[in-house]
Amino acid sequence: MIKTLRLCLLAVLALCISVNTSLAQTDLSYYLPEGVRYNPEIPTPKSYLGYEVGEWHVEHDKLVGYMKLLSEASDRVSFEIIGRTYELRPLVHLTITSPANHGRLEDIRRNHIAKAYPDQTGSSDLTNAPSVVWSGYSVHGNEPSAANAAILVAYHYAAAMGPEIDDLLNNVVILLDPVLNPDGLNRFAHWVNTNRSKNINADPATREHSETWPGGRSNHYWFDLNRDWLPVQHPESQARLRQFHKWKPNVVLDFHEMGTNSTFFFQPGIPSRNNPLTPKKNFELTAEIAKYNASNLNEIGSLYYTRQSFDDFYYGKGSTYPDGNGSIGILFEQASSRGHIQESVNGIVTFPFTIKNQFVASLASIKASKEMRQSLLGYQKEFYDTAMREAAASPIKAYVFGDQFDAGRTAHMAEMFTYHDIKMYKLASDLRSGGKEFKAGSAYVIPTNQPQYRLITAMFERRTSFEDSLFYDISAWTIPLGYGMPFAELGSGEYRPNLQGDQVTSVTWNTGQVVGRSDYAYLFEWDEYYAPRLLSSLMQRGIMARVSTDKLRIPTTQGMRDFTYGTVLIPITNQPATSAEIHAMMQEFAARDGVTVYGVNTGLVESGIDLGSPSFAVVTNPNTLLLVGPGVDSGSAGEIWHLLDQRFDMPLALVETSAFGRVDLNKYTVLVMAAGNYGSLGTAGIERVQSWVRDGGTLIAIESAVNWAATNNLLNVKSKTREGRNEDPKSMPDYSNMTAARAGGSIPGTIFEAQIDLTHPLGYGYNYRNFSIFKANNIILENTTNPYASPVRYTNRPLQAGYASVQNQQLLAGAPAVVVSSSGSGRVIGIVDDPNFRAFWQGTNKMFFNAMFFGRTISGGATADEEEALDANDDMDN
Repeated sequence: MIKTLRLCLLAVLALCISVNTSLAQTDLSYYLPEGVRYNPEIPTPKSYLGYEVGEWHVEHDKLVGYMKLLSEASDRVSFEIIGRTYELRPLVHLTITSPANHGRLEDIRRNHIAKAYPDQTGSSDLTNAPSVVWSGYSVHGNEPSAANAAILVAYHYAAAMGPEIDDLLNNVVILLDPVLNPDGLNRFAHWVNTNRSKNINADPATREHSETWPGGRSNHYWFDLNRDWLPVQHPESQARLRQFHKWKPNVVLDFHEMGTNSTFFFQPGIPSRNNPLTPKKNFELTAEIAKYNASNLNEIGSLYYTRQSFDDFYYGKGSTYPDGNGSIGILFEQASSRGHIQESVNGIVTFPFTIKNQFVASLASIKASKEMRQSLLGYQKEFYDTAMREAAASPIKAYVFGDQFDAGRTAHMAEMFTYHDIKMYKLASDLRSGGKEFKAGSAYVIPTNQPQYRLITAMFERRTSFEDSLFYDISAWTIPLGYGMPFAELGSGEYRPNLQGDQVTSVTWNTGQVVGRSDYAYLFEWDEYYAPRLLSSLMQRGIMARVSTDKLRIPTTQGMRDFTYGTVLIPITNQPATSAEIHAMMQEFAARDGVTVYGVNTGLVESGIDLGSPSFAVVTNPNTLLLVGPGVDSGSAGEIWHLLDQRFDMPLALVETSAFGRVDLNKYTVLVMAAGNYGSLGTAGIERVQSWVRDGGTLIAIESAVNWAATNNLLNVKSKTREGRNEDPKSMPDYSNMTAARAGGSIPGTIFEAQIDLTHPLGYGYNYRNFSIFKANNIILENTTNPYASPVRYTNRPLQAGYASVQNQQLLAGAPAVVVSSSGSGRVIGIVDDPNFRAFWQGTNKMFFNAMFFGRTISGGATADEEEALDANDDMDN
């Protein structure tokens, strides 16, 4: 006992020594390379921040202030605000190079771009051209060593003196992005600084190391910005992409953190998981730069690894997007202190140590970019030269896309391409290809014969075979499938240059209109992307609406017109506004949302249902509650929040799961449960949800919430039984292959084809029976006894793009993607896959809105609990 106590005391003493040593190391000299003189006229970080780098976590405003101060003090540094976050924090960029280069910076930039576009003004001569390095830090806000290291990087290149630094800055232009995610960084810095003790504590259990939900990783709407380089849905990414293509850097450094028990990682990663569209020369240059990083890390005794993790497959990540654009993208991952100091299996991890590793790697990679200048510049030119040759040899000469029924969604997809420096044109004349019709004025053409050929191919291809079945991120991201967009590949026999109308550099949004003034009623169809915003805006002003559950043909003020399922009716009588006021609202909202609204002066139709028919169902304004908090997948919840709040201007309540028992549920008509674990609701919470649904509420359960709803008797559905791992228990497989072998059973982020019933309320507004679903889970359901309860199902050959084992493809064939259940007068809608994935999967947004607006209108006879629902409806009728 005494011996044990003595050992414990020694361990505590050792810990205290480690802590005190780490605190002593926060002098600036701990970080800076030996033998380098620094200009005393350049302010040090401490002179501005009030503390040494690593003593506290820098908050964004202080970081920005110091960067601006450096630009004012040094003729090597220029400061630029390139955009703003959702929380209006500035996105700043520093350009660091020699004073002489600053004097001709625009010429350098134009000549640099000429390697990709030799037809533009500028010289593509590589002899005296500097290389361009983009150094980006902390795209994940709770990976703060990177942003704090950026302060040191900026100071070093602003203040270091001597011929070596002069030579480097004459031959390199450094584009410093000190923090890619200001909102997340600030959220995390506030947490750890608030919970920092005077005597810092390395115990992993201490509060400082356990940030509250949703954490600082994501941006304001809880999106992972490191997955947004390709979709470009957020202001941080949009500003960054404009700057990226303004310069087209040779090297892109992407600094992250990983688990505390790790060491340090830098690419190249696992060779078999690289995107096959990336030239092999890219990997060779990455390996060459790795030698510089290894050398610097060896000097300070840091452990690291390079080829045993991570990949370069998904072109939407910060270290992989550059690979599709002629750059060398390099990922760095530092073991995180997740605070100021923390125990790990490798010993005590201090915040200053994590910063030092990032700083040392930054200097090594920038030095490599200088010494490998000719190789990097030559590779970039070769990348675009070979891209043009591959484009000339490709059987695909252009892609055409556009939905004649949905200008809003088409515009969103077209706008996304404008951020990627892709040449795109309006379709000049009507075209039929691949069994689809494309109309001039509502479609676009992207020729493949352009420098961005590889990136275009990556965005449109439907790859289903892979060298490796393990993926660090998703295995497919085919852009038009995500947007639910009709598109076609044009071969040499179909493509004609005269199909190209005006080049599109910015997208013009369609303006809707009100056709005819009416004192009786207005009708508008549901197929336009922003029709839900129009309806929501009206209902927020108290305007009552109905929706057609059948077709009709009716005279409008401009002649006879056919309307289909999901047509919205706004009668004039019994409204809280006058006819003139309703007309003014219609004009305002229709113009904004690109919807055509038709005035009608009679309720009598030529065919179909009359306007007063019970087949026009009453629509209830969706007063929506979204559960958030511990247990809920913040990314899934954030997608819903962003969709409703930012894009559709629809109010919703974000309610913590811990507060659910205190909320008056009767205020809400729709409850949304994003992916997550809702065990914290307990028995009382389950009973509250069950009672609320019975009383007429609509519960929408997404991904793993489907399992929760099924387990708790809210959704009448069962999961399919898998056959197992297909491993022979008598065999003796290699232990080293276990992870890869078992990964084959997962669905890593794959695109599947599904069919939707166009006459069902969940199918309102769709014009094509088949559409694409993004699946990143292993949930596969049995078919319901009532076939009408599964209005969305995977097709019999569902795989469209990405990886899926043969067994999973077979299990998914014909299985439900959506199931509807009843309880009392309410409805439960289980959506197996994420309908709002990463904000660009707009092809299934409408299905989600249909569940919100029209879920309650679904007939009880079309649910998995048919008899109970019909009995409840009979009671209501009586």
